[in-house]
Amino acid sequence: MTTTALSPIRVVVADDHQVVRAGFAELLDTQPDFRVVGTAADGADAVRTCRELNPDVVLMDVRMPGMDGIEATRQLTAAGDGPRVLILTTFDLDEYVYDALRAGASGFLLKDATAERLFDAVRVIAAGQALLAPAVTRRLITEFAHQRPVADSPATVLLAALTARETEVLRLLAEGLTNLEIAERLVVTEQTVKTHVSRLLAKLGLRDRTQAVITAYETGLVRARNGRPESGPS
Repeated sequence: MTTTALSPIRVVVADDHQVVRAGFAELLDTQPDFRVVGTAADGADAVRTCRELNPDVVLMDVRMPGMDGIEATRQLTAAGDGPRVLILTTFDLDEYVYDALRAGASGFLLKDATAERLFDAVRVIAAGQALLAPAVTRRLITEFAHQRPVADSPATVLLAALTARETEVLRLLAEGLTNLEIAERLVVTEQTVKTHVSRLLAKLGLRDRTQAVITAYETGLVRARNGRPESGPS
């Protein structure tokens, strides 16, 4: 969904602990640009609630009884027009990060993050940007270092449709650079970078930058070595 400066960011909070759920909802409601439209106690409840209320962002716990947050994320993002998902968890374990992002989550934040960090995360996710906690990013790169490129994946085939500049922008996205940093690296305007990002997302059938980063690693366009990204073969 798309928000504007005149409309608040509509949020659903999904967590199986009532106190945690209520706490996050109350915290978010302190911000004038947020509106908590609903809460959910498990993954299945989150899917039902989101389909009924059409929020912009879902704060999704990973570990919940019945349907967990990863499966709920997968169902909500499958159609491509669902809410953006911000995974919240106390566990920064590799399998949760990787599975959540593969399922379509746009970001991953630990529950002990400050209120300001949480507010910023929701705004970043709502704007269509990628967001990963720094500690999680390091773990994710390490995880990718053990992954083999998926040579016959649809995304690998689609990479051939990218222009040389779009491919270069994708590599820089995978390094974690912002649009402004990419613009400075390539000596172009930030708007030009935004245009390249929009076009490469459309060509690859991806919904946001997080999925672009996943694709860059999974296809071998960028590979992780010693906890740092490096370009794969062209």
